[in-house]
Amino acid sequence: MDEEITIIDSNTRNEKIKNFFINNKKILFIVVSIIIISVFGYFTSNEIKERKKIKLANQYNLATITFENSDKQKTINRLINIINKGDATYSPMALYYLLDNNLIEDNDQINSLFDLLISETRLKKEIKNLIIYKKALFNSNFIKMLNPIINSESIWKSHALYLLAEYFFSQNEMQKSKDVFNQIILLSDSNNNIKVESQKRINRDFSE
Repeated sequence: MDEEITIIDSNTRNEKIKNFFINNKKILFIVVSIIIISVFGYFTSNEIKERKKIKLANQYNLATITFENSDKQKTINRLINIINKGDATYSPMALYYLLDNNLIEDNDQINSLFDLLISETRLKKEIKNLIIYKKALFNSNFIKMLNPIINSESIWKSHALYLLAEYFFSQNEMQKSKDVFNQIILLSDSNNNIKVESQKRINRDFSE
């Protein structure tokens, strides 16, 4: 008797499962289709991104080779085009190449390229802070530009403070310079080399 009941229950359960699939086949088809399309879209998207990355890498290499062949304007145009792509890797590299080789003399144009990276390119926080720091180095009036880093917990904070201390020293604002050097020394996560150099500057230039 128990065996017959078990068989009936099993048949009933199987029938319910069968009916469920029959009654909901359209919904199940849609769900399965969405899953397949999503998986396909994910891998396709990654493939497209990878191809774009490879294409930008080739463009960057071509630009540097062009410069080595003394075709300056082509190099500039290609590197600016890469910057405008807004790639987190190759756009900063392209700007650094322009700066390192002094390819653009117009400071306003350079600053606009900096702003493009800072404001419109999706970068990791510390990469963006590094670019802000480099922009400050590039410009003579940089104190205001350094504020976003100085007022943050960025790994570049001690570098920015050191640059500020050197600026005050060059302007003969000795107390301000000393205060900033001391701030670097007291900063818990200061770069160790920057901290050592700051202590040396205090011992050498501010000892009574």
